[in-house]
Amino acid sequence: MKLAFSTLGVPGTPVAEVARLAADHGYAGVELRTHPEEPVHTGLTPAEREAVAAEFAKAGVEILALAGYVRVAAEGDDAAVQAELTELVELAHDLGAANVRVFPGGGDRDAAEADADAARRLGAAAPHAADLGVRILLETHDSHRAGVDVARVVGTVGHQQIGAVWDVMHTWLAGEEPAATHAVLAPHLGYVQVKDLASAEETTPLALGDGVLPLKACLDTLDPDAWVCWEYEKRWHPAAAPLPGLLSMGREYLLRLGAPKQ
Repeated sequence: MKLAFSTLGVPGTPVAEVARLAADHGYAGVELRTHPEEPVHTGLTPAEREAVAAEFAKAGVEILALAGYVRVAAEGDDAAVQAELTELVELAHDLGAANVRVFPGGGDRDAAEADADAARRLGAAAPHAADLGVRILLETHDSHRAGVDVARVVGTVGHQQIGAVWDVMHTWLAGEEPAATHAVLAPHLGYVQVKDLASAEETTPLALGDGVLPLKACLDTLDPDAWVCWEYEKRWHPAAAPLPGLLSMGREYLLRLGAPKQ
């Protein structure tokens, strides 16, 4: 199992410090939240992109993914969504990131219409992503929070550069058992986002193992070389404990859960 953490847990932290935190605490990679309020975003110049890539290369830390906010199932014009996808994929290529994360964002739209729009847009973006060696991963989130929802879209696209991110909180909230989620997402799975929380109503992030999410059941479904990313959502919960002080404990906990069965 290869471990990463998301910069959602250390909002606004400079790239060099993120790379140092990962290296010092034994994380092989990071998921970079990609937004104008963060150090990494699509407005970076070529020189700035080179500098970001160099910081992670120097630390020996992989950029697992850019966590973008493109909403591929949202109502509206395809051209705007395609432009966002192109910018995100090209940034990932420049930084050496293998993946970009996108959201469904279908809201309360008719499911068939949302699915069709998402599949069409992802399919249109796939050839350019393939040319640049970047994979676009649709997260189990919002309008498509169950694995079966995301698999329905990604399976329709049917392109190797279009895959899935399994956010274990959202599939749990959808009432989907981990084995069922894995069964439908396995052919498409890029990586898994883990987290922990007290209940469906109290979503302030907790240290891994302190909450109710079925983390062991999720990890038990994965291949030994799977990527697992801790998405600690401090950006949305400022009162949560600082992530840096939890990183070593979180790594040890995940490695224990993911240890080969005797």
